[in-house]
Amino acid sequence: MDLRERLRAEARQRHAAGLGRVRRVQDSRHGASAVCDGVTLANFCSNDYLGFAQHPAVVAAFRAAAAEYGVGSAGSALVSGHFSAHRALEEQAAALFGYEAALYAGSGYLANLGTLTALLDARALCVQDKRNHACLIDGARFSGAALKRYPHADLAAAEAALAGAPQDVRLLVSDGVFSMDGDVADAAGLARIAARHGATLLLDDAHGVGVLGATGLGSLQAAGLNAEDVPILVLPAGKALGGQGALILSNRDVIAHLVDTARPYLFSTAPAPAMAAALSQSLRLLEAEPAHHAALQANIRHFTALAAQAGLPLLPSNTAIQPLLAGGNERALRWSEALHARGFWIGAIRPPTVPRGAARLRITLTALHTPAQLEALVETVHGLVEDDDGPAH
Repeated sequence: MDLRERLRAEARQRHAAGLGRVRRVQDSRHGASAVCDGVTLANFCSNDYLGFAQHPAVVAAFRAAAAEYGVGSAGSALVSGHFSAHRALEEQAAALFGYEAALYAGSGYLANLGTLTALLDARALCVQDKRNHACLIDGARFSGAALKRYPHADLAAAEAALAGAPQDVRLLVSDGVFSMDGDVADAAGLARIAARHGATLLLDDAHGVGVLGATGLGSLQAAGLNAEDVPILVLPAGKALGGQGALILSNRDVIAHLVDTARPYLFSTAPAPAMAAALSQSLRLLEAEPAHHAALQANIRHFTALAAQAGLPLLPSNTAIQPLLAGGNERALRWSEALHARGFWIGAIRPPTVPRGAARLRITLTALHTPAQLEALVETVHGLVEDDDGPAH
């Protein structure tokens, strides 16, 4: 069997198991609605939690910077790709979140991969929550460090993995908000464990920044923590900040080490300077206009109250991520397609993204959704779940 035949056979197996993937084409978006494959849908699968990806000030900042700098950076950051817009974004983010320094990388995946492989090696230990994002797991594996994964949210198991560890370098790693479950890590508890065992805590707050905290500054603000408690904070910019890339925040020594040694940073073309300028505007909005965060919180409260009244099988979450558990792959796909036919865009999440038997619809809420859209979604999902008598597998 040659390569092409093998790939076709594997594709048939995936589709038979309900694991095939389809890329839907988004033609345009207007607030919380999107035109997808020519059909207008209420978009409940976007991570644009605060609506900043479409905010006029963010769009204007991008356009102005593109006119000034051009479209692409045309070089890696250490050759010719580091612009004043990048430096300004890094300094702004470090000051806003209370860190000494920051580094702007091309994506959250690259940021975590680069950070973990640069800080860890075969002499180190990395302890991680089993439900951490794939990029955190991959970074530890690629580093060659000893990797111990504790059961989800089990702080006693996390501490046991660190206790008595012979490695001098010990890194404790967690998501701030878990991307498929929507639940929140006990950041304060993790910080205490790290301090007791001489470990460094790294938190990825992709789905926490813009969502958690009194003013939306994320998991650290919500838990009353600072840079001393969480020495490394990764803020992917493709969610509430509405852009692309990721900011790595830490002390000057860690950032200098990453600049020198993080291979995904060294050997990638730097992000577009226009994107850095747009993200700077997003950070200004986050700091100066709390109404966006307040609107998101109001929508989360409204949706969860409606869902509870309707008895929807949601996993417990007080964040923008509201998972509707389906169980089997076929059921998740069937629900997703039925909702699409009724005007709602919600993707079916299946293995390996989630454990086998835990397929779900990942409903994401934003500040742009209207009460009417939330109410219509709950009513439609309730009817769908109640009437579903198809195969669950």
